[in-house]
Amino acid sequence: MKSLPITLSVYYRVLSREFENMNLAGAAGTWSETTIAGHTADLYEPPHASEHGYVVLYLHGVHLTRLKDNAAYCREFDRHGLSVIAPLTQRSWWSDRICPEFDAQVSAERFALEPVLRFIERRWNAAPPGIALLGTSMGGQGGLRLAFRHPRTFPIVAAVSPAIDFQMRLDEGDEVLAQMYADAEDARQDTATLHVHPLNWPRQIWFCCDPADQRWFESADKLRMKLAALGIPHQCDLETSAGGHGWQYYDHMAGAALEFIARSLEQERLRAD
Repeated sequence: MKSLPITLSVYYRVLSREFENMNLAGAAGTWSETTIAGHTADLYEPPHASEHGYVVLYLHGVHLTRLKDNAAYCREFDRHGLSVIAPLTQRSWWSDRICPEFDAQVSAERFALEPVLRFIERRWNAAPPGIALLGTSMGGQGGLRLAFRHPRTFPIVAAVSPAIDFQMRLDEGDEVLAQMYADAEDARQDTATLHVHPLNWPRQIWFCCDPADQRWFESADKLRMKLAALGIPHQCDLETSAGGHGWQYYDHMAGAALEFIARSLEQERLRAD
């Protein structure tokens, strides 16, 4: 008889956790797939979308990892009420050059600027500046480059571990980049840092890179120094370390990246008003 209260206590704790899990499951957003101009894109609808219809355009990395099963980012999308579109573009987010494994006629940049933006407007009735760029690794470089080239269309960009000096991959024999660039110097001239304009930049810039990321940290730090030298407002975190280059670090920085995006979207809305 003395063990009964303990047993009941355990039972109620288990039951309470089950109800909690059910509630969390019910509160989660939903992923779906669509086709835009012949290419697949993942879509995310948070359980309670922002009343202002904010949208995140996610640019994936070179390994094509999708966010649809990523708890860290989904949790942040839900917390801020952000709808998400994540086109699958193969290994093409590096630049505005044609990448044959993605599309023989349209670059990833042109794809984002035209059919993807049209889709966002139809689906969510959203338009700049209510659309923010988020990218990881290759997509981080692509997002920064896209924002630097089109700052009025994309005034908000957050890049996690951006692979900025991607010309290094050409020297290592990257077969996709070899189809897009004549040589490493040709590629270097097309990196995000070389597209920074001293008089025309996105108003909301944030990027981060783990100091233990031996491959890409130096180029992120060079971007920081160039922006600072030109007096271009930006925010960056080049101090936090959480596993180097990879999803352990990306997930660790999800909260900071999405907090920046949510705050910037609101600032841009108030500015437009």
